[in-house]
Amino acid sequence: MFTKIYQPATIALATLLLAPTSSLAATLVREAAGLNAASIQNVVDQFRADLGNPNNRNAIGPIAGGRREINWDGAPGPAAPFNMPGDFFNATVPRGAVFTTSGSGFQISGADGNPNQTTANIEEFGNINPTYPDIFQTFSPEKLFTALGSNVLDVSFFIPGTNTPATVSGFGAVFTDVDLPDSTKLEYFDINNKLLFSRSVLPADNGLSFLGVSFDAGEQISRVRITSGNAPLSADTFDGNGIDVVAMDDFFYSEPQAVVQGVPEPSSILGLLVGGLLPLFGFAKRNRQR
Repeated sequence: MFTKIYQPATIALATLLLAPTSSLAATLVREAAGLNAASIQNVVDQFRADLGNPNNRNAIGPIAGGRREINWDGAPGPAAPFNMPGDFFNATVPRGAVFTTSGSGFQISGADGNPNQTTANIEEFGNINPTYPDIFQTFSPEKLFTALGSNVLDVSFFIPGTNTPATVSGFGAVFTDVDLPDSTKLEYFDINNKLLFSRSVLPADNGLSFLGVSFDAGEQISRVRITSGNAPLSADTFDGNGIDVVAMDDFFYSEPQAVVQGVPEPSSILGLLVGGLLPLFGFAKRNRQR
């Protein structure tokens, strides 16, 4: 398990002129992978602390601080698998997250131990492909999540329970059965659809992986793109031989806040600094030549 902080200790002029804009802020990465939930639990809890307390659950926003979590486990067993509307976790369960995909929709899996279990509602997406319960496991029992017809989805944020667009400062997710080092990733975009950060998820064959990223310099995450594996779940898609089928479990993100307009981007701050410093260096050079 790893925790990485990307932040320069000192910015010299040469570095300032050449460094990417992200060097002006700290990007805190929490990541872990292992055989079971216990192997990633500590890193997940560290990320929860990064996002802030408390867990605001289903409270209507706006709320000044704290975080939100989605564990997919609230649907009663007989109702699962559940073909979930993309706005379910804002319109029905107010947690400020809306999902979109180029595929046909979303599904929450059936639950292990359902007394009414059949082949149609077997746990861990066995209803989609009977081999999937052998490769998937849960972080928080008993359900998982996937897009249907695509391995890519987008999460956009709103003030919980409203249609007001919002942003977050951090987002993380748990994945199950990431086999390949570059098959699964998170991409973070700001309100101008500019990529803030991208990172692949650590692999853990038949295990669990976690990746969480947060920012501390006022960056506003408007959207997170999740690529889960390199192929969508389907009856004809089997894990192995270069095909990496991945499902998702818990999501974690900071309390969605209203979009703040007119906040200078790090690139703007860099431009101001460079624009102000270069004339000073030119003046000093002229004085030395006299």
